[in-house]
Amino acid sequence: MADRKSILLRLDPAVHDALTRWAGAELRSTNAQIEYLLREALRAAGRLPDDAGKMRRPGRPKRDAGGDATP
Repeated sequence: MADRKSILLRLDPAVHDALTRWAGAELRSTNAQIEYLLREALRAAGRLPDDAGKMRRPGRPKRDAGGDATP
């Protein structure tokens, strides 16, 4: 998977709470929900780059034979 970028995002507490509840209802983390919504907005606007990597599937990462989680 490509390297991930980190950003600082300032949100109104009520917006953060609403996002957190929505994410929980869809079994995503708040961070994954924000990325999902941004990707959907980019796709709808025709601005999602063709080379954008796929989002990680929900749930725990699969473990390799050595017992370590995959990145």
